[in-house]
Amino acid sequence: MRVSGWGRLSEAAHEVVPLADRLGVARQLAHRPGGIAHGMGRSYGDAALNAGGLLWATRGLDRFIDFDAASGRLTCEAGVLLRDIQRLCVPRGWMLAASPGTQLVTVGGAIANDVHGKNHHAVGAFGDHVRRLVLQRVDGTVIECGPDLRPDWFAATVGGIGLTGVIVQAELQLRPVPGPWLATESEPYGTLQEFFDLSRRAEADWEYTVSWIDCLSGGLNSGSARGLFMRGNHAPVADGPSPRKKGRRVPFTPPISLVNPLSLRAFNAAYFHMGRWRAGPSTQHYEPFFYPLDNLDDWNRIYGPRGFHQYQCVLPPEVGADGVQAMLAEIGRSGRGSFLAVLKTFGDRAAVGMLSFPRPGVTLALDFANTGPDLARLFERLDAIVAQAGGRLYLAKDSRMPRSLFEAGYPRLSEFQAYRDPGLSSEMSRRLMGE
Repeated sequence: MRVSGWGRLSEAAHEVVPLADRLGVARQLAHRPGGIAHGMGRSYGDAALNAGGLLWATRGLDRFIDFDAASGRLTCEAGVLLRDIQRLCVPRGWMLAASPGTQLVTVGGAIANDVHGKNHHAVGAFGDHVRRLVLQRVDGTVIECGPDLRPDWFAATVGGIGLTGVIVQAELQLRPVPGPWLATESEPYGTLQEFFDLSRRAEADWEYTVSWIDCLSGGLNSGSARGLFMRGNHAPVADGPSPRKKGRRVPFTPPISLVNPLSLRAFNAAYFHMGRWRAGPSTQHYEPFFYPLDNLDDWNRIYGPRGFHQYQCVLPPEVGADGVQAMLAEIGRSGRGSFLAVLKTFGDRAAVGMLSFPRPGVTLALDFANTGPDLARLFERLDAIVAQAGGRLYLAKDSRMPRSLFEAGYPRLSEFQAYRDPGLSSEMSRRLMGE
């Protein structure tokens, strides 16, 4: 089967072996080692790819095992979608404590990438709410671990991009909610300083904070960077607006990227002015607030046949403002940019996983149509800013970072290597770790 990452940068043949019986996973792994687990394929780059080799497809491990409606403890198989957890549990007064920008990912993928959401400053990342997980190694060993049971194995597996074994099942602690609605506010800003001021004030009273930024609006030294800041809290609304019942989809891949220098400035200007006009308080269902792109199926096709890269970094707080300004200046000079550009701050808390991405500071995420060598040169300049700042790139989004930046950004890498399963391999592991 030909398989690609969400960025659609390549499409290579893989041998895909479905896993559907958690009790039989050991037999499948021992029969054919050398693969990597693959869930919904929402990693943008090559973390869950193995061109010419083996993928163990985990979506068949989709069973709920136990749910305690009094405590909010849920045990499920690793192939269960976050969407299915939310739709089962929210009507019962419980929700995932941390969730990324799409709910179309598996529990195993969420753990392996230690995904984060709009409320990191309040609750941390996904791994902070995993209480137990069961890990199947290729040699037949089964490891059960958690924050208080074999915590070293737990720290290696959370954020470990699937390289410590195949996650078979997990126990999650959900958080109580009064219902599916949130009280939200949006506010435009015109400078990076305004963004940081809004973030600092909002994080004291609002659980969810995030901003869209017009990545082409930043002047070289002016600090200008317009955007829309959004915040939200759960609210006990009696009858709020429901999400759209039927989504839309991009029906085909256009011959060229629809996001290009000719279209991008117009898109960004229109989006900013529409958002400014609509600014203020509102009530929203959790699905469009948390997962705005899930209502547009196959949206990754808009970047055309060559696909796209997502570049997501985190910079330490003491250099975050200057670093983001420098990155925006480089992007502005290049004339290339992103409509899907997100800027937010992370909380002051240590990550659970040895290779987890979140750390205190500010994170910037941008999508770029794949235009070849000119984009590669821009990435080299952005990499230099990240390296000088002492930041890191997100492995779940990456497909091209140099090994030197990976090693500098993840100082617990040598510690992690001791927990690698030698029977697992991916394109990312070979690119960044040599095996």
